[in-house]
Amino acid sequence: MAWRGGGIVDDGQKRRNMTRALTVAIDAMGGDNEGDFVIPGAELALLRHPEARILLFGDERTIAQRLEGNPRVAAASKIVHCEVAVAMDEKPSRALRRGRRVSSMWLSLESVRDGEADFAISAGNTGALMAMARFVLKTMPRIDRPAMAALWPTVKGESIILDVGATIGADARQLVNFAVMGAAMASSIFGLRRPRVGLLNIGVEEVKGLEEVREAGRMLRAGDLPLEYHGFIEGNDVGQGVVDVVVTEGFSGNIAIKTAEGTARQIAEWLKAAMGRSLWSRIGFLLAASAFKVLRQKMDPRRSNGGVFLGLNGIVIKSHGGTDAQGFASAIDLGIDMARNTLIARIAADIEKFEAMAAEAGPKEIDPKDGAGAARLKAANS
Repeated sequence: MAWRGGGIVDDGQKRRNMTRALTVAIDAMGGDNEGDFVIPGAELALLRHPEARILLFGDERTIAQRLEGNPRVAAASKIVHCEVAVAMDEKPSRALRRGRRVSSMWLSLESVRDGEADFAISAGNTGALMAMARFVLKTMPRIDRPAMAALWPTVKGESIILDVGATIGADARQLVNFAVMGAAMASSIFGLRRPRVGLLNIGVEEVKGLEEVREAGRMLRAGDLPLEYHGFIEGNDVGQGVVDVVVTEGFSGNIAIKTAEGTARQIAEWLKAAMGRSLWSRIGFLLAASAFKVLRQKMDPRRSNGGVFLGLNGIVIKSHGGTDAQGFASAIDLGIDMARNTLIARIAADIEKFEAMAAEAGPKEIDPKDGAGAARLKAANS
């Protein structure tokens, strides 16, 4: 056993899953500059996971040319020729009409559905990827809508935040689903037995916030789920690593993560300007170079690249379209961790447990004055 950020880590389970070979389905044409970072990124990932196999979906001639200088990737890969690549600015509805069953994005998702690959990754159009993933993989039973989860660097390591933009708005039941899915992801990639989960709110007091958030809090507190419900957290708690999983709806989640990214860039620019302001500043920078290197690594967005679509019958990862080889390799690493630790099975089991709990909360067992009981009754009858 080991400890990570306050949660119990099951190292034994992680070691048992390290040897299983996995197949990665990559939309090789997605991203800025037609995904020219995909093959170099796959090469970096193979250095860490030499047993992995890769399916590359896209224009065969283009991919073959990029493989010429990467024998390691060529040896581990199979090219699946696709006539269509979804454009980064294409509307999801048009991408579905034009790319259905023929695009690199669609066919990579089909390989997951058909069991040919363990997960799919694309740096392409986010809206088109979500739309196609919902068509091809479908949502899991009892999941109303999928969510996009992202890794968030904290002072204690990393946490997970969801939803960061898959959908706008969420009711209490959907927020609980997000909590269960996020906790399953934290168990898969962090090895935590009972991840700490918090609901993002405008205050930590139980009386604050929207009714949907307050009701979700009552449901999580009353539920016997494989997570530790921390309660409400505020925006300034996220970076402190107070919880392992931050739950919110897509509108506020997307604003939060983009605000954090922008703030990190702003601080980096301030530091750069300050270090070059005078001779003594430059000397101080040289003396503290190792400390600044550590800071730069912690603030590097490539380390946490990869948004995960949760709630689908398969693992789908959205890489940032403007990333580089290191960032794309990080997204592949993330997918391998989740596939090895059976993320989909965890989510299915935990959602079933929550639904069983809700079903058991019958009218005769509920005190109308009990807030938690009322929430369970509403969940059971919705």
